[in-house]
Amino acid sequence: MSRQFVTEAVMMAIYGQLLVPGSPVEYIVPYTSVLELYELQDSEDPIMNFPEDDAHVKSKIKELINYFEEPLNKKKINRCLAMPWSKSSAILLGGKVQLTIINSMDTAPYGELFDPIETELLLTSQREKVPILTDQFELIQRIIEGGVAVQVYDIDDFDYAIEESSRSSLTDS
Repeated sequence: MSRQFVTEAVMMAIYGQLLVPGSPVEYIVPYTSVLELYELQDSEDPIMNFPEDDAHVKSKIKELINYFEEPLNKKKINRCLAMPWSKSSAILLGGKVQLTIINSMDTAPYGELFDPIETELLLTSQREKVPILTDQFELIQRIIEGGVAVQVYDIDDFDYAIEESSRSSLTDS
């Protein structure tokens, strides 16, 4: 069984290790974070601190956008956009990674504590009962301080999160 995480599309461009996990993984990605890739690609603002890293990540963002725009993938994504909270069919990203786009809706239940994409990550996590995977330490702090009922992993703990899943699925059997 594959481990599932809710995350933003840009995480896959920034952190290449997410695309080559040791065991099968499914990423559930809010559609608005896919749209954010286009903004990041066209932005003059740096994503990374070093120019060579920034150029590399922007090229990976472009590759990801091109992959999403391939006819079969685009068709899968467009189908899920017809109804709120519907999910795309699996989009394969290598041998052990699949991606599911979800047409999440920011219903603003968290007020000003979280931005719209963060709110969609939280709502998707709660709805799907799947942990969030992020590199945003401040987001993790606000989740804990706000008492939001979701499980969250820092991207640096990705391998641990996969191992944790393997152990919990063995004890659930």
